[in-house]
Amino acid sequence: MTRRTIILFAGLISIMAGGPVTEAVAAPARTIDICHGYGCAFRSRLDLGLGDDRKLASIMAAGRATPEAERKAIARAVSYFEKRAQQVTGVRDQPRSEFGASKIRGQMDCVDESTNTDALLRYLARRGLLRHHKVEARDSRGFLLDGRYPHWTAVIRAPDGVKWVVDSWYAPMGGAPDIIRLNDWKQRGVLDSGALN
Repeated sequence: MTRRTIILFAGLISIMAGGPVTEAVAAPARTIDICHGYGCAFRSRLDLGLGDDRKLASIMAAGRATPEAERKAIARAVSYFEKRAQQVTGVRDQPRSEFGASKIRGQMDCVDESTNTDALLRYLARRGLLRHHKVEARDSRGFLLDGRYPHWTAVIRAPDGVKWVVDSWYAPMGGAPDIIRLNDWKQRGVLDSGALN
């Protein structure tokens, strides 16, 4: 059901009941499960309401001109989103994964980080806020036998077909993610941040 249909339906009910139509009745929150505890051991519900919609739309509006500008806006949107995620987990995730922190609420490994970032990117796409990029499937690098620890990231594709990673694992919660070309990211070791954005 579209937002307009919900508003019209709410309006019809309100008129029949003799009351006014309000935006609050017509616009339900959107929910994203925030993964944490390593490997999505825990999930906390984040409801994104009208205030979040407006904030994210404002952030993404700054990136309308070019794909490069949109990637910078995506970095700011991820920072905002992670601050909101902190409100529901109650913990500020540290940068990178700490060995031994598995099953600790609020702490995130690359699986949690990439899953959460992917969920945000898909939310932005559904809201029509991504003009220059399409959300791709998450990707990984390293498989131990090549001497690298496995590492996951969210991925977007630009109009020229180039894929970019949006990797929030390196920064503390609310920090700017690495946004670099997927091909460059694939060559790095797990501890090499690619903060080239």
